[in-house]
Amino acid sequence: MIGLNNCLRRTLPLLILLLFLPACRQADQQSKPQVALIMKSLANEFFVTMADAARAHQEANTEQYELIVNGISNESDLSQQVSMVENMISMGVDAIVIAPADSRALAPVLKRAVDTGISVINIDNKLDETVLSELNIAVPFVGPDNRKGAEKVGAYLLNYLEVGDQVAIIGGIPTAFNAQQRELGFRDAIESGGIEIVSVQSGGWEQAPANTIAAAMLREYPDLKAILCSNDNMALGAAAAVQQAGLEDQIQIVGFDNIQAVQQLISEGRILATADQYGDRLAVFGIEAALESLQGEVINGAQETPVDLKTAESFQ
Repeated sequence: MIGLNNCLRRTLPLLILLLFLPACRQADQQSKPQVALIMKSLANEFFVTMADAARAHQEANTEQYELIVNGISNESDLSQQVSMVENMISMGVDAIVIAPADSRALAPVLKRAVDTGISVINIDNKLDETVLSELNIAVPFVGPDNRKGAEKVGAYLLNYLEVGDQVAIIGGIPTAFNAQQRELGFRDAIESGGIEIVSVQSGGWEQAPANTIAAAMLREYPDLKAILCSNDNMALGAAAAVQQAGLEDQIQIVGFDNIQAVQQLISEGRILATADQYGDRLAVFGIEAALESLQGEVINGAQETPVDLKTAESFQ
């Protein structure tokens, strides 16, 4: 019996330590905030780049936070994105960094997130300020001035047009703030140059619809001189339609986002220009703002990020 007691005295502290260590590890994991990055379509190279950069940032800062990455299957699947936010609320994440597919439709579910104490940071596509005001919530926006970026692209296009030339615009989802702002930026530049906008249609940010729309525009407006696309995915679709019609010497195409696939076409002269809003840094800007918020810093209003014109000279 004495030997048994001695054995227990020696082993009991070790047993307690072994039981305590998992609890310590769990507490350590729980002490790191969980940040959820919720994006639009991962079929779009722009958001794949954004996700990769966010993961790289987390891997370089593993002691600071944990990252959960989500993205919808296509640009218009609002219900899927709403479900993703609801899932993150259920999981009890500490922060949500979101590129909303719609500027209005995502606001109510994000209010539920804010009401549960989750820090929400809006990137890429700005939430509608009127809706946020009606819901009585403030969601900081971290992102570029889309109107300014589109105006830069449109102004560059003017160098290749003459007064009275006809152009068309293929826009994004009409209820998306960034789609509205990019169309306004295109209009600011084009109308200042005395150019006629003969058609404005939504390609829903997708390549295939933009291809169909561009092909129809080329048939309807044989004197068309340019197609301005509100993102590079749609510019790829328009470029394919122009090539199919054999009109590459007549039609100029511009886009927005500076994805790698478009860089190649700009170098080849098939697309004239795009705007770079630095997608690889945009999610990181949002994550860093979320971490600052979790540390007690007040993130007010909008934090403007860079947006620059990219042309063939940029890739030489």
